[in-house]
Amino acid sequence: MPVEPRSAAPHLSPTRPGPTRPLPAQRKPARAEPTSAPADGFWRRLLPVLAALALAIRLPSFPHSFWSPDEGYLAVQARILAEGGELYETVVDRKTPLLPWLYEAAFLLFGDGSGQAMKLLAVGAQFTTAALLAAFARRRWGDRSGVTAGVLFLLISVGFIPQDTQAVTFEVVILPFTAAAVLCADRGRWGAAGAAVAGAFLTKQTGGVVLVPVLWLLWRTHGAAPSRAPLRTGLLRTAVGFAAPVVAAALLTDPGGFLFWTVTGSGAYAFSLDGSELHVLVRAVVNCSVLGLCCLGILPPVRRALRTGPRPREAALWVWFGASAGAVAVGFHFFGHYFLQLLPPIALLATSALRSLRHERLRHVLSVPACVCACFVVWAVFAPRSELTHAERVATAVREHSAPTDRVLVWGIHPQTYRLADRTPASRYLTAGLLTNFSGGRDGPQVGERYGVPGAWRVFAAEMRARPPALIVDDSRGKPYAPERLPTLRRLLAGQYEPLPGTVDGTVFYVRSSGS
Repeated sequence: MPVEPRSAAPHLSPTRPGPTRPLPAQRKPARAEPTSAPADGFWRRLLPVLAALALAIRLPSFPHSFWSPDEGYLAVQARILAEGGELYETVVDRKTPLLPWLYEAAFLLFGDGSGQAMKLLAVGAQFTTAALLAAFARRRWGDRSGVTAGVLFLLISVGFIPQDTQAVTFEVVILPFTAAAVLCADRGRWGAAGAAVAGAFLTKQTGGVVLVPVLWLLWRTHGAAPSRAPLRTGLLRTAVGFAAPVVAAALLTDPGGFLFWTVTGSGAYAFSLDGSELHVLVRAVVNCSVLGLCCLGILPPVRRALRTGPRPREAALWVWFGASAGAVAVGFHFFGHYFLQLLPPIALLATSALRSLRHERLRHVLSVPACVCACFVVWAVFAPRSELTHAERVATAVREHSAPTDRVLVWGIHPQTYRLADRTPASRYLTAGLLTNFSGGRDGPQVGERYGVPGAWRVFAAEMRARPPALIVDDSRGKPYAPERLPTLRRLLAGQYEPLPGTVDGTVFYVRSSGS
């Protein structure tokens, strides 16, 4: 009997098909995720580059003592605080306390060398911001984007006039906190994100707007979940992370003074615009144009990317950019250093748009902001420093007309004169702006005694009665806050002081009259 050949599939029959195994469903090929090298190798190569670049772009800051009145204000504050003064009482400012405390710590540790220490701190802040942005971009788009984000941020970070980018001021120190807040939120570390928001707020109030993208990321992460428990937990952790440092800072100073000087007592400075519309508009247009110049080269690929519509994962970056733009516009001042807060989201949005380019094209695109950066650095080296030169000449005259133990009142907006002259301020108000509202750059009618910080003139008059300064320096030079426009100061000069012969670039010096 012939034996039939054995079938390879004996369970199947031409007349009675057996059960068939269903074919696996056809899946669409998954989108390739960005590849990343081991973290230690990536950072070992990138961090030295970022550190060297951060130092190079800020080298022009080191030869000069001060670059802006804000830097001078902080330096004088540091000395007063280091000698036992109390923030918001012995010396006052509209800003939150973190940066004055950092200046104070530098003064206690390094004395007269504190200025150089703070310049190194600014280098560290720039470097840290670049590294955090690199970490964010690498997490989302891979190694090459991480390098692009870190380097690009540093290249565009000096794209304003030197006084705005080389000074050690609030906006420079805000940036690493804002970058850390968004990175922590992107990783779901809500408590750390809240603490980073607090760090930004305690550096300057407008830094707190980074809370908006943090909350956006929290909502995008947990808002659509069936249970609201993760969302509530994230909100609670963010709130605690933010509130704890802020409450601690208020208790370390004076809660009432902290609230008044950082929030409730600055209404005229923060929101008034009457009479200065054209002045402010011109400043806004000029600084927006300078911002466009510092981003030259990356604008065309970003514009092309926008034509295809924003990617969903970039929504948080646009929210961050919008919140930062709101912070720039608050108060309608539009100073160049205010725009620094826009640079981290700009760097990340540009990185996202550039990641589709080939290596050669990417290098070509980045070469343009690199050349622009070099031009701004060279400008910082050779730019004239007329205001600093003036302050140095006035300080020399102050030393000639006063003793080292004398208290001096400099009526102007250049508080670095106190530090350059090595003299103690006669008032807790280190600039005329706090008493007249001129510190906002106003050139209209809202400058005068009634526009100053509420209650400031009463305190100022009491200071002048209790310990009259040995020397008053009228450095107004025809500005709207000149003494002849201020009844209280005009009466003080007329009743107790007499002018010295001669002036320094229009600055008038008054000494106490013999009969007072």
